Amino acid sequence: MWGQKGSMFFTEIVAVALAAIRANALRSILTTLGIIIGVAAVITMVSLGEGAQRDIQQRIEGMGANVLSIHPERQRGMGGVRSGSARLYVEDAEALRDESDGLLKVAPEVSSRLQVTYLRWNDNLEVFGTWPEWFEMNNMELAEGRLFDLGEIQGRRRVAVIGYDVPEDLGGIPPGLLVGRSIQVRGVPFEVIGVLEQKGSSTPWMNPDARIYVPVTTAQYRVFGGRDYLNGISVQVPSEDLMDRAFAEIDRILRREHQIRPGEEPDFEIRNFTDLLETVQETQQTFTFLLAGIAAVSLLVGGIGIMNIMLVSVTERTREIGVRKAMGATRRNILFQFLVESLTLCILGGILGVAAGWGGAWGLARMGNFNTAVAMDSVLVALAFSAGIGLFFGIWPAQRAAKLDPIEALRYE
Repeated sequence: MWGQKGSMFFTEIVAVALAAIRANALRSILTTLGIIIGVAAVITMVSLGEGAQRDIQQRIEGMGANVLSIHPERQRGMGGVRSGSARLYVEDAEALRDESDGLLKVAPEVSSRLQVTYLRWNDNLEVFGTWPEWFEMNNMELAEGRLFDLGEIQGRRRVAVIGYDVPEDLGGIPPGLLVGRSIQVRGVPFEVIGVLEQKGSSTPWMNPDARIYVPVTTAQYRVFGGRDYLNGISVQVPSEDLMDRAFAEIDRILRREHQIRPGEEPDFEIRNFTDLLETVQETQQTFTFLLAGIAAVSLLVGGIGIMNIMLVSVTERTREIGVRKAMGATRRNILFQFLVESLTLCILGGILGVAAGWGGAWGLARMGNFNTAVAMDSVLVALAFSAGIGLFFGIWPAQRAAKLDPIEALRYE
């Protein structure tokens, strides 16, 4: 096994290292547990963050392009944030639509959660009053039937377009069969004239598939008891290049409608919905890094455990090291042998940790309904990090073994 010049071939060094690991299989498995748990935690946490990132990205892509949201300015009082006297009205939406030189596509919004019944089934659903333009602005497509029109808005007709999930909530009736039938919203009968295609939740706080859409005038005066003000107004700009001009136009028109002088604080606020979701995405990314950092601590703990075991191994095998040195093994051979053992333990732990992390991500997605996505980058980084830990924490024990005096080592009992 040993050559005349006291050197081992690479394959022989690796074989000796693997034999030493196999000789203490149980201890080797326990040693790698820290690495396995650390890598699994990193993979699982990062997969949660990556899944959330992709989910938010899909929401952004599913929204209408260049959509702005206008809401009454919220004021701060002694009790915290409260709604002041500021209100938005349908007249504001009409002014934006008629006086913006075709720059804006506009849709008022008024909503509230109410009891909706169909035959013997009922559910508490969001009733959403708007104009037909809202569906086009938000890329909502019809699966069955039609949308309400201007005449039905002006006549305050009791017609409704329902989201994709509503038929399931109202007894699981097939969507096509619900068109033309009557549902009751707060005891008021509405004819279902259309069912929308599935959209998916576009924001963390609302689900357009679980809504009842009605003409805004019908919602205000037949359902909400004569409430003339709006929750908000959505506007769409033809292109991103016109965003600044659109902000200026909205500000000018609403200031005039609300009789607010230039320089005074407006009683409304304009939000870019895409920017809001991107902010949520950045926050989620920061949270992912924090979770991954916490999980990485267990990797460091696992590395310290490997160093301790390797130091114990050096002490236990002192006489063996002395024999090998006496037979011609160099310091470099001994150093390399112990480094290979440490690297093998960490890489093996890393591979098992990746498998455990992948299984954990799958389990969270399957049983916990979490959005998870295991990125190959995180797998490669986790494996590289575990190998780096094996190298870093294996150097000291390997150097200690390499520096043993062969005479003293042979005398060791």
